[in-house]
Order: sequence, then C-alpha cells, then structure tokens
Amino acid sequence: MRRLLATILPVLLAPVLLAPAPGWADPVNINSADAATLARELQGVGPAKAEAIVQYRQQHGPFRSADELALVKGIGPKFIEKNRALIRVDQTRIDAARRPAVAAGGAKPVPAVPVTRPAR
Repeated sequence: MRRLLATILPVLLAPVLLAPAPGWADPVNINSADAATLARELQGVGPAKAEAIVQYRQQHGPFRSADELALVKGIGPKFIEKNRALIRVDQTRIDAARRPAVAAGGAKPVPAVPVTRPAR
C-alpha cells in the first residue's frame, strides 16, 4: 500500500505543485501593458480601473514610478503597496519618451509640436 501511495501521490500532486501561483506572477510593465493585461495581472484592478490607468498614461506620458499610479483616479497608496511587487516601470521607455527627437545630421532637436512663427 505504501509503495502504491508513494508512486501515485507525486503524480497527483505534480500539477498542483507546478502550477504558477497568483503571487508568483511576473511583474507587469505599467507603461506598455494594455487594459486587459493590467486587469488580469494586478490585484484589485477591474476593466474600468485598468482603462483609467491606460487613459492617464496616454494623456500624461509614461509613469516614472509605481507611486505615480496614485495620480490615477480611484488608485491609492493601499493599492500600490498591495501590488508593488507586480508593478514594473521600464526606465528605457520613459527616457526615450521624454527625450526630444534628433533631426537628421544630429544637429538640433526636433520640437514635438511645430513652432508657428508670426507673419511679417
């Protein structure tokens, strides 16, 4: 009986032990994730809150830290602390988004908004 149990028990427990646990999920990059990913990966985020995060990011640019999520309506410090290990902020994307584009030849930065000059 013990021999049978020793053979069957590992087979039965393997799927449970090898399945990824919710707390072991990979961190999600809040600067590139879509609303569906945010809702699926972050604790306490439904479709509406996830969409609010994406909207805020589109209007104000990339987040520099997880703490900046508190600027999104409906997200507070408790939420951030609960999800801190699941939140990733990709610094290279932020630096590239905030850096002005360089014109061909590398001389002057190209302004993000065209400059209008008064007529003479």
